Amino acid sequence: MLNSTVTTRTQAILDALNEGFAAGDVERIKAQFATDSYWRDLVAFTWNIKTAEGPAQIGDMLDSQLASIRPSDFRLQEGEMPTEEGGVITAWITFETALGRGWGLIRLRDDRIWTLLTALQELKGHEEPRRTRRPMGARHGAAKNRSTWKEEREAEAATLGYDTQPYTVIIGGGQGGIALGARLRQLGVPTIVLDKHDRPGDQWRNRYKSLCLHDPVWYDHLPYIKFPDNWPVFTPKDKVGDWLEMYTRVMELNYWTRSEVTKASFDEEAGEWTVEVDRDGEKVVLKPTQLVLATGMSGKMNMPEFPGMDRFKGEIQHSSQHEGPDAWTGKKVVVIGSNNSAHDICAALWEHDVDVTMVQRSSTHIVRSDSLMEIGLGALYSEEAVANGVTTEKADMIFASLPYRIMHEFQKPVYDQIRERDAAFYAGLEKAGFELDFGDDDSGLFMKYLRRASGYYIDVGASQLIIDGEVKLVKGQVDHFEEDAVVLSDGTRLEADLVVMATGYGSMNGWAADLISQEVADRIGKVWGLGSDTTKDPGPWEGEQRNMWKPTQQPNLWLHGGNLHQSRHYSLYLALQIKARQEGLDTPVYGLQEVHHLS
Repeated sequence: MLNSTVTTRTQAILDALNEGFAAGDVERIKAQFATDSYWRDLVAFTWNIKTAEGPAQIGDMLDSQLASIRPSDFRLQEGEMPTEEGGVITAWITFETALGRGWGLIRLRDDRIWTLLTALQELKGHEEPRRTRRPMGARHGAAKNRSTWKEEREAEAATLGYDTQPYTVIIGGGQGGIALGARLRQLGVPTIVLDKHDRPGDQWRNRYKSLCLHDPVWYDHLPYIKFPDNWPVFTPKDKVGDWLEMYTRVMELNYWTRSEVTKASFDEEAGEWTVEVDRDGEKVVLKPTQLVLATGMSGKMNMPEFPGMDRFKGEIQHSSQHEGPDAWTGKKVVVIGSNNSAHDICAALWEHDVDVTMVQRSSTHIVRSDSLMEIGLGALYSEEAVANGVTTEKADMIFASLPYRIMHEFQKPVYDQIRERDAAFYAGLEKAGFELDFGDDDSGLFMKYLRRASGYYIDVGASQLIIDGEVKLVKGQVDHFEEDAVVLSDGTRLEADLVVMATGYGSMNGWAADLISQEVADRIGKVWGLGSDTTKDPGPWEGEQRNMWKPTQQPNLWLHGGNLHQSRHYSLYLALQIKARQEGLDTPVYGLQEVHHLS
């Protein structure tokens, strides 16, 4: 009876929305939303990734978009029943627009909409060839001179980029470029993925030998092909590389290895890019309509310059250049930095009998892996979640349905619980002199990642080495280098044969500056962050990730990437935006992001 009542109350809201949509009555639609409400849209209504906060912003979005989007048929998703907990009704929904179909998640408080997520899933008439629409694969019967699948693939590989031009070029063939390439392939968008490495997956293979995913397998699936049920929880880097290489073949991507972009420019009149590529020594000029930088949040290294570096007789490496500890047994190594890479590298060096010192320059958030798995991720991404019917797709949508404005309120209790559970662990770190933080508002790892993509370590063992003094810890700022040492601003002198700069990475618009122009980079502005006005995430409030997976101020230029979860989930919405433009569909963008910061 209770569920029947919850269903009736939810359906009443959906009916009111449908009536308002049909009549073009923005005031009636706004009346269904609570004062403190949030509508997050993934392309379906805004042709953007945008959150409208409160009835006034929601009304402004509808005034702009309603006539062209023509939404209809908001209904409860088939086979899903609304639930109520703590005074909040949660329901899965589906809907249609003039051009597409979507699904979402709605939360009600006091019979008004508190949060609404709408996400475009497919374009009408351009659906992916899946399930009942899958290709036959074989053409039964007999015909003279017909080509095989292999011959057709070889012909496509030989002609695309030469005799015919791709509609889209993706620069960067890591997990982001590969996931997007697979999405576009299924949508029939001619696409070439460019990567400078010898093989797909080398982005992972070439990193330090101890690197392993810190996110669990349930969080890391790629589109279409999930990892097998016996895949390890935490995937070693070379295994990730092999999976990506396999994936590019199975998903039939036009993936150009040993291909480096030397220059790119956009012809505003023609609406076309010119992309000059060094393809294994051959100069190739591509003319795509859409250009995607999938060069990675961890792609453009931040290599600081300090006085005396040119006189240092040892070796200086950025963490992305560090291959591993093997050559440094019995030597002295100083690692500048105290986040994920720094900890991983220090632990691997210690395991190989290296005298290793970590230099902590600023406070770091630490969360133990098992605590993060159980408390932070378990409800959405775990074997238990799968058993409870929370598929990867559902988990992605649940996470996406929490507006960034209030996400920290959901995260803070999680990290309060973790801090209590691991109190002895944190006390040990502080006793060792390690400077800890839980984010500016104690909201922990995910908010730090979303706001600044730095400043944290998921502990898989290195923290205990610091607690035990096996990895030496020094706090301070680097002042200069001498021939055999790093000298800190307080005069501390750290002798070193190798210095590893675990100093992070720059904003992705740096790639736009290198490959296109500084003017285009500045037109795009800063990439990543929410505008939360916290450390390294300056305001004003954006409410979404700056410039990621959505239109930018530079026409026909897109940025794509993030961790495996984001590469998987948001590649769909970017692919749909590109496909719609290829087909000449009307895509009125609402709320194109303004530029407030250049880097």
